[in-house]
Amino acid sequence: MTSPIIDLYFPLQGRNIPVDHGYPLFAALAQRLETPGHPWLHESGDIGIHLIRGRYQGQGLLALGPHAKLGLRLPAERLPQLLPLAGKALEIAGHGLRLGIPQPHALQPAANLYAHLVTTHHGQDEARFDQEIARQLAALGIQSHAQRGPRRTFAVKGKQVVAHSLLVTELTAEESIRLQEMGLGGRRKLGCGVFVPWIR
Repeated sequence: MTSPIIDLYFPLQGRNIPVDHGYPLFAALAQRLETPGHPWLHESGDIGIHLIRGRYQGQGLLALGPHAKLGLRLPAERLPQLLPLAGKALEIAGHGLRLGIPQPHALQPAANLYAHLVTTHHGQDEARFDQEIARQLAALGIQSHAQRGPRRTFAVKGKQVVAHSLLVTELTAEESIRLQEMGLGGRRKLGCGVFVPWIR
């Protein structure tokens, strides 16, 4: 039996983090979780990491509020590998965070889903990006409409990667759960292609 996909949310204590924190967050988690010769987080294909939400305070930083959370999307069977993060400190590009006790949450269906960053091969070409998203949605058996948002960039090892935000609308409950479980595009461990319910 396949393990259900869930979201695991850790409360966060900290002042601020960079807006562009996907790669340094992943690197900090890998440093905490992996052991020499066993880079399991790097090699895993079934874990997504939510970008951390905060209020933009200028100078490329997000201010973290009292309800800030770190979210991971993963098969429930992976919980024992992630629970050791509880109570641990992380350093994200020089900004310190401390993780609290996590809470698991079941995925909830929503008719409209949003991802802040989605990357594909040749994603800098908007037409090819749209074609690839349509292909991936069709492969998932999803016929809903996808609305490409603004072009964005983020850094990975000093190189800029092109992405777009994406809104997928008019999903059935089954399609919504499937899209949240599978995501779209690549770099899910860097916060890309991880969909959440869209609230207008």
